[in-house]
Amino acid sequence: MNKLRLKEAVIVEGRYDKIKLSEIIEGPVIDTGGFRVFKDKEKQALIRQIAAKRGILIMTDVDSAGFVIRNFLRGIIPADQIKHAYIPTVKGRESRKAEPSKEGKLGVEGIDREQLIQSIRLSGATILGEESRPEGEITKADFFDYGLSGRENSAALRKQILQDLGLPEYLTANAMLAALNCLFGKKEFEAYLTRILHQTL
Repeated sequence: MNKLRLKEAVIVEGRYDKIKLSEIIEGPVIDTGGFRVFKDKEKQALIRQIAAKRGILIMTDVDSAGFVIRNFLRGIIPADQIKHAYIPTVKGRESRKAEPSKEGKLGVEGIDREQLIQSIRLSGATILGEESRPEGEITKADFFDYGLSGRENSAALRKQILQDLGLPEYLTANAMLAALNCLFGKKEFEAYLTRILHQTL
């Protein structure tokens, strides 16, 4: 099934929303961890960097908590770097939950694929075609080739890059890979990595 490829990174509330959107979108989907984003300065810094580089598309639930998170992000990111996707208000219960939410509305994870795609299209998000992918993405195999995984000094090198880019130092290798694909094309990252390695010699 074809996925939408977006210029913007998509910001959602939780990991189940991220799983759902990852089935629809080819590209980065970042979850805020719910209200944890309010105190997580490193996550805020990561979202700011990504917003400045490629823009973000916020897609939160239609309940009061979703709007609080959306408004918080609106307060820390310049307006011209944000697009907003609004899911329809649908009464119901997510299949993984025993009870409906307090407000009785489905969240992002409970909305069907076609409605989510429609919400994305209505948001004005930039949908890219295959012809817009000249560089490709950094892969797990690339990470190994670059020495960022599976090598004796891989952890130290990843830490150095995270510090240099101002990214959260707690990112796992997989999370770092996702973040780097938000910030770089493959060739652009290879050029950056060459500079970093020369600085340490």
